[in-house]
Amino acid sequence: MAKIGFVSLGCPKALVDSEQILSRLKALGYETSSTYEEAELVVVNTCGFITPAIEESLEAIGEALRENGKVVVTGCLGARPEVIRERYPMVLEITGPGEVERVLEAVQAVLPAPRNPLLDLIPPQVKLTPRHYAYLKLSEGCDHRCSFCIIPKLRGGLRSRDAGEVLAEAARLVATGTRELILIAQDLSAYGVDLRHRESFWGDRLVKAELKDLLSHMAELGAWIRLHYVYPYPHVRELLPLMAEGKVLPYLDVPLQHASERILRLMRRPGGYQSHLKTLRSWREVVPGLCVRSSFIVGFPGETEEDFQILLDFVQEAELDRVGVFTYSPVEGAEANALEGHVPEEVKEERKARLMEVQAEISLRKNQSFVGKTLEVLVDELPEPGLAVGRSYRDSPGIDGLVYVETDGTARVGERIPVRITRADTYDLYGVQV
Repeated sequence: MAKIGFVSLGCPKALVDSEQILSRLKALGYETSSTYEEAELVVVNTCGFITPAIEESLEAIGEALRENGKVVVTGCLGARPEVIRERYPMVLEITGPGEVERVLEAVQAVLPAPRNPLLDLIPPQVKLTPRHYAYLKLSEGCDHRCSFCIIPKLRGGLRSRDAGEVLAEAARLVATGTRELILIAQDLSAYGVDLRHRESFWGDRLVKAELKDLLSHMAELGAWIRLHYVYPYPHVRELLPLMAEGKVLPYLDVPLQHASERILRLMRRPGGYQSHLKTLRSWREVVPGLCVRSSFIVGFPGETEEDFQILLDFVQEAELDRVGVFTYSPVEGAEANALEGHVPEEVKEERKARLMEVQAEISLRKNQSFVGKTLEVLVDELPEPGLAVGRSYRDSPGIDGLVYVETDGTARVGERIPVRITRADTYDLYGVQV
């Protein structure tokens, strides 16, 4: 049986691409190998968004070549094949993101398919996440032109999936044990715009390719629904009643990127200090317990100490639940590289540390406000008898905090249990099963 090694790097959107490639390979009869030694060929799904990610991808390709020798490269960095060929001319094939058919062709050129998929039952979809949660991609690409980003160049313009197709996949996932659907796109709030929000069938129903209508139907499946990467546009308010009614988790991942209007204009991003605050207040009026995650870039070209102080003041006043901070990293092909006033690396790191210090105090205070309250927790693992580790509605896997739970021994992975919070630290909560 032909065995394929697989290395998946990058964001959840790339993880979904990896699942699709592996599912198709499995349908063709290939097996996967967890070691380079047993694999007859290795596929590396790369990230090419920022310089550190590019270096990580190149190192992964180099390791696969050293340990195995036969390597097919795909993913975002594959959209810039010259970067890969310059360092590793011996790779078998290079494809861009989402080019599943080309990956399959490259693999079959070296290792013929073990079976004819037309003569066999198609095996179930391969998942790279635990059984109880899954990433569900609503669209590919992006129509925004942020000056620091090359995603539109790597993945193209916005291409939304029909609502019926998305709901059918969601229903299959829930039917096989998924208890949390994490909806992802480069910009969820733009979902369906390119389709003019056309209707499609899900069973005997017509559903619009529009986020509110899609979520209203998806909520009937009974799984947690979490939203990632939403732009702070006015129509996001239409989703809040679904959160207030318990149909969608009251959690929004909104990459604001900065608070200085001058820097945001240079980034080609919407909003600013006061408009951000106004938006957050209006959301919290409808959903008082709303958890807002955001990310910010410090050290963007032209950022002065005054601009950074505006960001610092905003973070203190906004009291966001979760914050990620990144230092600006020049990416080949990004228009921001041509801007004046590049910030020294040591200044970037110092600003990042200052911002994270401020946010740590806010995070601790926010967490402490839950002590004595009861939260529903989705169990992720049972590391030892009497202890469960899980997440509340405020915690997305891999990027947010955890809830450590003393249990009565009946908790199961993938189950949602009520937990009374007894203690809190900066990022995590501790409690007992009720």
